Amino acid sequence: MKKFSTLVTLLTTLFLTISCSNDYKFILEKPNKAVLNESVTLKLTEKNSKEIEKVQFYVNGKQVNSNNNIATIDTKDLGVGKHAVNAIAFFNGKTKKTNGFIEVFANTKPAIYKFKIINEYPHDAKAYTQGLEFYNGYLYETTGRRGQSTLRKVDIKTGKVLQKIDLDNKYFGEGLTIVNGKIIWLTWENNKGFVYDLETFELEKEFAYNKSKEGWGLTHSDKELIKSDGSDKIWFLDPNTLEEKRFIQVYTNDRSVNYLNELELVNGKIYANKYQKNTIAIINPETGIVEGLGDLRGLEKVMSKTQKLVENDEVLNGIAYDAENNRLFVTGKHWGKLFEIELIKQ
Repeated sequence: MKKFSTLVTLLTTLFLTISCSNDYKFILEKPNKAVLNESVTLKLTEKNSKEIEKVQFYVNGKQVNSNNNIATIDTKDLGVGKHAVNAIAFFNGKTKKTNGFIEVFANTKPAIYKFKIINEYPHDAKAYTQGLEFYNGYLYETTGRRGQSTLRKVDIKTGKVLQKIDLDNKYFGEGLTIVNGKIIWLTWENNKGFVYDLETFELEKEFAYNKSKEGWGLTHSDKELIKSDGSDKIWFLDPNTLEEKRFIQVYTNDRSVNYLNELELVNGKIYANKYQKNTIAIINPETGIVEGLGDLRGLEKVMSKTQKLVENDEVLNGIAYDAENNRLFVTGKHWGKLFEIELIKQ
């Protein structure tokens, strides 16, 4: 038995030695965080210094140039946000993939803006505001909650609802925008949006989302629809096909900015409500960098003088811009007032 036991031990040792000699363990060396415009280095090594025939590096699925087992990346080419990093090692006629990510932050801090109230107007306190847009002298508004979601045309001076339709009770209405005589209205969790005739409010068609699973805020530029989904991503859609083409990630110098809600394009910048925060993020649509933060917490205090607001629910939400007269309007969920404000850089 002793000889048999010794033989088993020798065979086991030999098997483990052979197994270990063939077991390559790769280490992807990289920074977890970087600042925009920095260069970062990716390096793939084998834990026991075993020979690697070749290494290929990929960032967000695209191969990048490398020298042997090292690649240098300019974060300017990536933009802010989380970026997938992969390295494929070739060895002994085999390949093995190692995964990671790099998170790139903005290289500037956002400017801070306070506000000045220019005018106050009546607003329907029963409106759980989700979308707001100024068009041809009127406000167009969508409201949320299942069984209470509506599309409205509103007289801005009186707050009177001039035209309204209800959304089917199974949907939770979200943001809207107006393009080419059509109203485009999002729903929250149903992966579906609707297109209505601007004049009649008649439903013309519906469309599905793609990679963005939820609908939150909506605005548009001259070329694209711009959509938020509650994450730190902002999506850009073809205005004709309503298909998602690309997205940006929204970041400051020290964090990602999620829960982006109602949107408005103001002088080429995306203004976004942050859900449950009385703040407007001013976002560069090309880079995703938050260039400014509008501190509107004082508006909640103004509202609290005339009505009791439900904490973390009846919050600031709704941004509309009159480009012709350079007027910025904001309101909130169930707020009894619409404010025309001026943002003042600190």
